[in-house]
Amino acid sequence: MTPLRWGILGASNFALTFMGRAIHAAQGAELAALATSSPDKAKPFQAFAPGLRVHDSYDALLADPDIDCVYIPLPNHLHIEWTIKALEAGKHVLCEKPLAMRADAFDAVIEARDKSGLLAAEAYMIVHHPQFIRARELVQTGAIGKLRHVDTVFSYNNRDMGNIRNQAEAGGGGLPDIGVYTFGSVRFVSGQEPVAVPYADITFENDIDTFVRMSADFPDFTYSAIVSIRIHPRQYIAFHGEEGVLTLTAPFNAGVFDQAEIRLDTGDRKVTVERFPGVNQYVLQVENFGRAVREGSPYACPLEFSKGTQRMIDMTFDAARG
Repeated sequence: MTPLRWGILGASNFALTFMGRAIHAAQGAELAALATSSPDKAKPFQAFAPGLRVHDSYDALLADPDIDCVYIPLPNHLHIEWTIKALEAGKHVLCEKPLAMRADAFDAVIEARDKSGLLAAEAYMIVHHPQFIRARELVQTGAIGKLRHVDTVFSYNNRDMGNIRNQAEAGGGGLPDIGVYTFGSVRFVSGQEPVAVPYADITFENDIDTFVRMSADFPDFTYSAIVSIRIHPRQYIAFHGEEGVLTLTAPFNAGVFDQAEIRLDTGDRKVTVERFPGVNQYVLQVENFGRAVREGSPYACPLEFSKGTQRMIDMTFDAARG
């Protein structure tokens, strides 16, 4: 199998720590090029990916005929522009979340994807992790009975005002950064879409959301969430049914925040625990992306799915602002 040759637009810390290494480690993938104007930023990538070509601009990498796929970890406000440019340059694209800042902005990318015949997707790694695939199976096959409520928390404490997550002009804020996980995960597991957001209380600082409490109504269940980039780190999601509760204690940064584990509590105090040690969801994401490119197989997180998550984020902002 000839590996797909990947290029990365920008030497971000996240690309260095996670996705660059995942591309390098994934079967059927080769990390072949990086676009950065800083040779010093390129050196750590070259340390684990010998032979890595370095282009001094994003356009130069997109013009490289030996690149098949592009990973885009740029600041949020640049995602749409460079995803479309990469598609027009004939490259498959995996772009960091959030791909867009409003749901209707996805339409231009979907149009460009369809016109090119290439694969474009948001880098939404959790749907590739076996804990979420298993959670979806358990919920949708009735292991907890009828689903009645889901509650989730995702938080960390980032007070570095120089960080792009704290900069409104770069598309910062908690919901764009991590709300995609609290919202998208419940949609993925349940297979349902929210019909209303009756409550949303958002604390804004310098025009970005830093603390969010919200609730949503789905066709068959209710939902509540806390999302914050100003409180102590926590991750948790629970699916509460009439006959049991399914809990994920490290749902979003599995293997980093803690070991991935799902706990099923059912009748007569019966508890079943499943653990998933040693799983790298970023590597699985790259491998599944490559499989979809080669075989045309369905991809777990198409743009339409990501648009649905952004629509829920939009509903939350709109509810908070009245």
